[in-house]
Amino acid sequence: MSLARLNSRAPNGLDAPSVAVEVHLSGGLPSFTIVGLPEAAVRESRERVRSAVINSGFDFPPRRITVNLAPADLPKQGGRFDLPIALGILAASGQLRSPQSDFSGEYLGELGLGGELRPIPGVLPAILAAHELGRPVMLPMANCAEASLVQDVRLLAVESLAQAAAHLSGDMPVSALTARVPLEKLGQGNAEEDLKDICGQPFGVRALEIAAAGGHSLMMVGPPGCGKTMLAERLAGILPDMRVDEALETAAVYSVSHLGFDSQRWQLRPFRAPHHSASAVALVGGGARVGPGEISLAHNGVLFLDELSEFSRQVLDQLREPLESGSVLIARAGRTVRYPSRFQWVSAMNPCGCGYHGDRSGRCRCTVEQVRRYQSRLSGPLIDRVDLHVRLQSVDPAELHTKKSRPDTSAEVKSRVCRARERQTARACNINAHLTQSELQQVAPLRRETQRFLSEAGGQLGFSVRGHHRVLRVARTIADLEDTAVLTEEHLAEALQYRVPDRAEAGLA
Repeated sequence: MSLARLNSRAPNGLDAPSVAVEVHLSGGLPSFTIVGLPEAAVRESRERVRSAVINSGFDFPPRRITVNLAPADLPKQGGRFDLPIALGILAASGQLRSPQSDFSGEYLGELGLGGELRPIPGVLPAILAAHELGRPVMLPMANCAEASLVQDVRLLAVESLAQAAAHLSGDMPVSALTARVPLEKLGQGNAEEDLKDICGQPFGVRALEIAAAGGHSLMMVGPPGCGKTMLAERLAGILPDMRVDEALETAAVYSVSHLGFDSQRWQLRPFRAPHHSASAVALVGGGARVGPGEISLAHNGVLFLDELSEFSRQVLDQLREPLESGSVLIARAGRTVRYPSRFQWVSAMNPCGCGYHGDRSGRCRCTVEQVRRYQSRLSGPLIDRVDLHVRLQSVDPAELHTKKSRPDTSAEVKSRVCRARERQTARACNINAHLTQSELQQVAPLRRETQRFLSEAGGQLGFSVRGHHRVLRVARTIADLEDTAVLTEEHLAEALQYRVPDRAEAGLA
């Protein structure tokens, strides 16, 4: 036959739309044409495929070869279409011995000039999409560790074009792989970062536990060296382990990113800490290939912004919508990609330019205007989206050698956090930070006296409606840590002190 059709997948964010690879051989002067909106890497596959076919022991047909990648209006990029194009040429030219070759599966892989198959980026979304249709996938052996994370998918792992052709011809069938990577061998974490190493910051450790239990955002303000970064780095270690569906979604984001998927990070919550010079594209996503940014790489994990006041205000304000929606929509001319961004935001900053405003050491010499100018770098709407504001003081060096102020270990705190989250999911199928307004009213009812207390506090402190709801969410988390069903004034009082630690000095008004 002179026509062959195979199935493949195109990369498009976390989506992997189906692509039909049609190869037709006709009479005329020898030529090789690829149509269907191919980008440069796809057009260059003509030379890779030609050399791979010849060096694999096959004849490259001296005919007019037309390859159509359908649908025609979907941009195609990357070298993943090399394998289906080469197999289509072999099938259309009759070089696969069995004319009834089964092409019902899907084919992905980049070819080297010698016919070997090289791994491709972004394979996990393609495997997930093929699994929904129940199709087997032929792919490079080097992509198996990532692809086998999807349960019950049939994988045909090959190392070369010759091996793929031998399988389709029936000469040397490839055994299908269905087993996943053993989960117990991956995701061991970093045991060196433990909360027991924190000295003299019980207020910060308590806020960190509340943030982990309810998924709340946290901002720490304090002088240099007081332990802000150490606290933030230990948040991921006290969060509950990721479920398999969460781990797959996070792995898919890394699969399509420039970092690639790392099997040693499987089921480990990501911790991303971009430098304050990061651009809006680096933080939110975009670029020529519309890749995920830091907020998506932190999906199901922690995004830590140290030296928050040094970030560009325009860059920080782009966090406002993803913090509410849990996803980011990146629109470019002719292309729209949505990435998940349900991250836990932790930030740290100094109270002034010298870093010691309000510190008990009295070392600050900044004027009132200088402090106000420094603190005004952050917009009010962004600060209003922070659940927990914590003001930290410098630590007395004498406390470094005492054990009385040592907090619980990360394992002990994590057990309390897990129990609190189990109560939340059993009650509302969601954690407190993600509750809607109607759900919050159901899970956090207030008695008349308690409601009057919160209304008076909100009136004096000038809370917005969003701030009112965030205080309720934090109070609900504090009650969950104590395994208490009813909110009390004590729960609200603690939530209020985290909401407004010292607005006059911390600059969060």
